[in-house]
Amino acid sequence: MSEILLNYTRAGKIESVHRGDIVAVDNKGKIVDCVGEAYKKMFWRSAAKPFQALPFVEKGGLEKYGITQKELALLVSSHSGEPMHVDLVKSVLGKINLDVSVLDCGPSRPMSSKAAKVLTENKQKPEAVHNACSGKHSGMLALCQMLGIPIEGYTKPDHEVQRQMHQSVAHSANISPDELEIGIDGCGVPVFYLPLYHMSLAYARLSNPESGNWGCYETAATTIRDAMIAYPEILGGTGRIDTIVANITKGRIIAKIGAEAVYCLASVADGVGITFKIEDGSYRAINPTVIGVLKRLDLISKSEYDQLVEKFPPILKNHRGDVIGTIETMF
Repeated sequence: MSEILLNYTRAGKIESVHRGDIVAVDNKGKIVDCVGEAYKKMFWRSAAKPFQALPFVEKGGLEKYGITQKELALLVSSHSGEPMHVDLVKSVLGKINLDVSVLDCGPSRPMSSKAAKVLTENKQKPEAVHNACSGKHSGMLALCQMLGIPIEGYTKPDHEVQRQMHQSVAHSANISPDELEIGIDGCGVPVFYLPLYHMSLAYARLSNPESGNWGCYETAATTIRDAMIAYPEILGGTGRIDTIVANITKGRIIAKIGAEAVYCLASVADGVGITFKIEDGSYRAINPTVIGVLKRLDLISKSEYDQLVEKFPPILKNHRGDVIGTIETMF
């Protein structure tokens, strides 16, 4: 059963709570910490993106199309729709002789409020290229082009691209493809339903691929991990905790958000993967939970913790800027 992770207080009294589950796993599959249910099944959402990119990288797609490390970071990103992200999507699509019109992720307001404001000021509507998943879709289209198969219907579960990604995600999580259930994600492609434990195991293996028993995917997993470390601002965006955690720890911690407050982390130095799910799907609970998890597992120094708290203070303010409450970590 999910446990209380955070209390939101006002005037010293609890006003709201967020429950959730946390599990940390090493790359041998041992649970090193758990709060709540380690084997609770949940949709992985965008935190699965690094593993969906494996077939394209493993088959030599980076070399064939001249995809840079920065562009690879985009392929596994949940980007903020800032100009740097939009430009990279267009660059990748140009290299595979396609354009943004083929993206089938749907138009979406940029996650960056600044980027969204610029669109509004310029009287422009959000497009598919602004969608946080347009990088992932660009990778799917690139795999289509490399395999010489039609891009029509590339989002459908029975499309060859999706079948290959289903296999690579199952392999990453050390689960049988037949056991890996699917739904449909917000961007229209299959999304994977599996235990939190297996999500953590995949990130533990990603943290240190050479000892993660990846088989034919070892080089590809290493390449993807290195791109995530090298370009955290592409993986997330300006002011995002995904990006800030990686920057503060100098790439020692990889962080990756998923919708409905599924979140994965990997400690590169320790070979540990961590997943948490906020039960009610609230995004506001993510930042304090990330900081709390890293502190609980002693994966950050006091200086790094202090920097994160300075960026994301555990306080509540009203519209005048007065401090009127606190966010209390309960795990």
